[in-house]
Amino acid sequence: MNITVAGVKKEVKDGITVAQLIIDEKVETPQYVTVTINDEFVESGTFESTVVKDCDNVEFLYFMGGGQ
Repeated sequence: MNITVAGVKKEVKDGITVAQLIIDEKVETPQYVTVTINDEFVESGTFESTVVKDCDNVEFLYFMGGGQ
């Protein structure tokens, strides 16, 4: 199955979940990552059960604080 992760086309196994993709992609600080699939936010409580589909576009987003 082919998907796009952070702008890079990748081949992954069929039926992969968001949680497994986070592990496979070695996402730093996974407890703070926000995930979108095809520009739709995925609730963090559903990472284990949300299955990525062929041709999906997955993004990992990190919100950073700071400034004055």
